[in-house]
Order: sequence, then structure tokens, then C-alpha cells
Amino acid sequence: MPLIHISLRAGKPEAYRQAVFDSLYRAMREALGVPEDDQFMTISEHDAANFRYGNAFGVRRSDDLVYIQITVFDTRTAEQKKALFRRIAQLLGERPGIRPEDVFVNILDAARENWSVGHGLAQFA
Repeated sequence: MPLIHISLRAGKPEAYRQAVFDSLYRAMREALGVPEDDQFMTISEHDAANFRYGNAFGVRRSDDLVYIQITVFDTRTAEQKKALFRRIAQLLGERPGIRPEDVFVNILDAARENWSVGHGLAQFA
């Protein structure tokens, strides 16, 4: 049950944004084994004045940087997360063509009882 928030610079065409969604969904299916049709993702676009980054940690980023924040159940292993990071960078490189240096991913762990996916119920508690 990942929940994904994607932030990028404004101006990318719809096909580019859809390719980001598709690549992330595929990476989650492959690396985390998420169920089919488990697609809860948003994209926020920002103009240049509201989108900042640096080259910390020896990574030369560009204006094509994509921030990806993924909230998942706190049951994922470090190995699963590392596999997800690698697969995301690989797939976004293939489609829509984002350099690995421009893929910034953060995973937030949330306890199962912290999720309600509809009807006001705690489905996983």
C-alpha cells in the first residue's frame, strides 16, 4: 500500500508525467511485490522559484531533478528498499529518460494501524 508523492519542475508534457507514474508503479510491483492496481500517486509541479536543490553528497543534479517520497508499511526490509531505489533509477532512466543523478527518493515507514484506505475504516490495524 505505498503512497507516492512526486515533485518536479513545471513544464513537462503529460506523456513524461505518465511515464514517471508507470515506471514507479512497475518498480514497486517488482521490488516490493505490491498488488496489481495499487496505484496511489500524485505529482506536484513547481516553477523555478519554488523548486530548489543542491549538489550535496557528490551528486551533480540538474533542473530535471525529481523528488519522490514513498510512504509504506513499516514491514519493508532494508534490502527491499535498496532494490526499490535501484529499480526506480533504472526504470526512470529508460522511460522517460531521467538521469540517475536526478532521482531523489525518500521512504517513510508507517505502522499498519496508521492507514485508512476508505470508508473510515482501519483496514490494516
